[in-house]
Amino acid sequence: MESMTAPDARSSFSPTGLVDLAATLAPLPHGPQDPTCVLVPDGMWRAVRLASGPAVVRVRGVREAAGARLTDPRDRRSGGTTRGMLLDPTRGDTVDASAWGPGAEEAVRQVPLWVGAGDDWSSFDAPEFAATLPEFVATTRRARPGLRLPAAGSLMDTLVAVVLEQKVTGLEAHSAWKALVREFGDPAPEVEGAPRPLFVAPTGEAWQAVPSWRWHAARVDASRRNTVVNVARRSSAWARLEARTAPGTATLTDLARLEAAIRSIHGVGVWTAAETLQRTHGSPDHVSFGDFHVAHLVGQALTGRRADDAGMAELLAPWHGHRQRVVRLIAASGAKNPSYGPRLAPQDHRGH
Repeated sequence: MESMTAPDARSSFSPTGLVDLAATLAPLPHGPQDPTCVLVPDGMWRAVRLASGPAVVRVRGVREAAGARLTDPRDRRSGGTTRGMLLDPTRGDTVDASAWGPGAEEAVRQVPLWVGAGDDWSSFDAPEFAATLPEFVATTRRARPGLRLPAAGSLMDTLVAVVLEQKVTGLEAHSAWKALVREFGDPAPEVEGAPRPLFVAPTGEAWQAVPSWRWHAARVDASRRNTVVNVARRSSAWARLEARTAPGTATLTDLARLEAAIRSIHGVGVWTAAETLQRTHGSPDHVSFGDFHVAHLVGQALTGRRADDAGMAELLAPWHGHRQRVVRLIAASGAKNPSYGPRLAPQDHRGH
């Protein structure tokens, strides 16, 4: 049994329906060594900065049935690749949220949205809509009823992390995020029993104060550095926007307005806005156009051949309003892109 400091705030709640905790939380960490977030077998630890202050949050799935499977057997029917704890409120399963630090009370109130409480699939699951789906997508939906889209907030922090992922390998981006957050962020409240020390992402002022040589040492080029600084200069504006367009309550119109605000920053395009809103607001329709892999995956899965962005947009058009749900189900189905050559290699220009 892990030893743990008594939390400053705690809540336990029944999810609004079936929840595959691992699949739902999977998009939130920016790499396996993200200093702000770490996934564990029964949930997640996350450090956040909120209006009331920083907090460390422990999200844990609690199964009522002793010996219940960690992996839902339905995952294997469609070849799905994400396996985790399936929580079922009808048998008494719950989500436990514990938090430490000045922002603890505010943080635990947000946790239901992190695990998909605001993600409504009812119109997607309606028979008339489900009948329009390709059979393998419909089958995956039936086999993976616990897949939810998280609305995890932290708009500025997420936007910065996604900017660092522009046009580089994941390895490069995640290494830069880890190094810069650990050096210029703040140590999160210490909690005995946490899997590793966590850090709260830097404030807007701290991002702006990062010296040019440190960006270079982290292998962040001038274009991404300038975009991060532009984002950081508007830190108060992001807080107001997030308060006005609250995760879990935003309509498609609200999300379109928020996308426009995000894309008003020089260096932020459709891909960055989509990757951000998928995480912060659980957007059901924002697709990662411009991604190196997504269009190929969607085209291959739906037509048997790769597609470009224009082709993907045409393929997904019949499911407008739910296009990101369709993409997530395609990925969860086990669909793969064929390999044609070596992977893109990370580039190191620090000696130049």
